[in-house]
Amino acid sequence: MRKYAELSDEDLLILFQEDGEGVFKEIYNRYWSQLYSAAYRRVKSREVSQEIVQDIFTSLWIHREELNVKTSLTGYLLTAVKYRVLNHIEKEMVRRNYRALILDMPDQSPNFTEEAVFYDDLNSRLELEVSQFSPKCKEVFELSRKSYKSNKEIADLMNISVKTVENHLTKALQILRVQFKEVMILVIYSQL
Repeated sequence: MRKYAELSDEDLLILFQEDGEGVFKEIYNRYWSQLYSAAYRRVKSREVSQEIVQDIFTSLWIHREELNVKTSLTGYLLTAVKYRVLNHIEKEMVRRNYRALILDMPDQSPNFTEEAVFYDDLNSRLELEVSQFSPKCKEVFELSRKSYKSNKEIADLMNISVKTVENHLTKALQILRVQFKEVMILVIYSQL
């Protein structure tokens, strides 16, 4: 077994590709606390600092075969800390800005209970209005709006002309438009 503790950083890097695991342990033991301290000075969080250092060593191990250190190993690892810290700070700023944006937004969360009650009331009122149509008009309207039949299909089913179907629908919609005018105003106003 080689004594890696006695080797220089340059020698460690040369041997890293040949005997990765033993050299990796030496690099880890040699630099962990220095990298942790460098990260901690900037982020002031033990967990985040540990995560940053762990990510650096994981990346070092994964990319050991194509590792190309142009400066010293110390410089390489400290630069890695610097960039990981900057990435962390940038992500935190994005999160903070997003939280602030969400908190600054007026309460636009949907009130499903209120909307369900409004829908039920609206539907009940529609049923009441339709029930007051003449029997033929009511039948035409329900075949059109509830059964989704075309004007031609309704005419064939009821043995009337397509023009009569259109007249009944026009009359029904005019009545509903007048009866629901204030509801539409409320809906439009509530969305402003």
